Amino acid sequence: MPPAFRVGLSHDLYSSSAQTSWGDIELASLEDAGVSWEFLPADDGTLSAAAVTGYDAILFAAPGVTAETVSGPSTPQLFARFGVGLDSVDLPACSAAGAAVTITPDGAKRAVATAALALILAVEHRLIDKHRLVEQGRWQDKQQLMGRGLTGKTVGTIGLGNVALELFGLLAPFYTVNLASDPRRRLSGVITDGVELVDLPDVLARCDILVITAALTDETRHLIGAQALSSMKSDAILVNVARGPIVDTDALVRALAAGELAGAGLDVFESEPLPSDHPLIGMENVVLSPHALAWTEEMARGNGASAIRSILAVRDRVRPTYLANPDVLGHERFRDFRLP
Repeated sequence: MPPAFRVGLSHDLYSSSAQTSWGDIELASLEDAGVSWEFLPADDGTLSAAAVTGYDAILFAAPGVTAETVSGPSTPQLFARFGVGLDSVDLPACSAAGAAVTITPDGAKRAVATAALALILAVEHRLIDKHRLVEQGRWQDKQQLMGRGLTGKTVGTIGLGNVALELFGLLAPFYTVNLASDPRRRLSGVITDGVELVDLPDVLARCDILVITAALTDETRHLIGAQALSSMKSDAILVNVARGPIVDTDALVRALAAGELAGAGLDVFESEPLPSDHPLIGMENVVLSPHALAWTEEMARGNGASAIRSILAVRDRVRPTYLANPDVLGHERFRDFRLP
């Protein structure tokens, strides 16, 4: 019989009152496949080599994976990220150590796209401002808070991956004009999946609603800064459900305060948690969420199921679908892997 396949779950997924801190993440499918799992001990924000040694795969959410993590004598063959962000994962170090890294874009896309739509509607309808009117008993002032409809608006995204395409699908009943600028796609003017690919200045100048869905890279860090914001329509809004550092927060605050931008919906920030005295807090027509708007049962099950599919693929020596470091396939540990 082949040796047992062992899976460790990062401690941030631990819960004393539920299956995990995210509830049901489809761990039953691991058990049904005969794979044992257990929670790792508490960490300091980074997975240590000592903690992961001896496991075949690690299913992790919050902690980082560094060169030290994969420096042990028995490095796991797979680090299955519960999510899509890889800001704190050293992919080259993982590849060099023969550790595959996978993400779960299929599990996260609907939940993140729905979160983006929720922020769009909340800002356009001035939901928070109207909530405050009720709290303050100022019903007589409601006519001063006219909202805006979404139908026929031009929606632009920075990034045209799974989340953006899912969002455009959700927007179909609103008959929006769909634009996207993607650093990885250079075919400006091409129509794909009902979305017109344009360059960054074009999407900034034309959109009524700008949604950030791109990954954080050296190329996208502070991509939306003072110059980009100044080129947008003064009645446009900005929504960010990707990573905070893609937007220059100080520049955004200045644009909102000066009336150069009509509003913003933010689920992510350059510094998290956002300081309680930050100027974004309390601004009119700004909707804020603590990097958690997409955290739903739907996302938990979707991310879990996707990560577990990757784990079972590696156990069965099949190339996992959402491999973040495909160069690892050149490592001797993966030479006999087959295509799915």
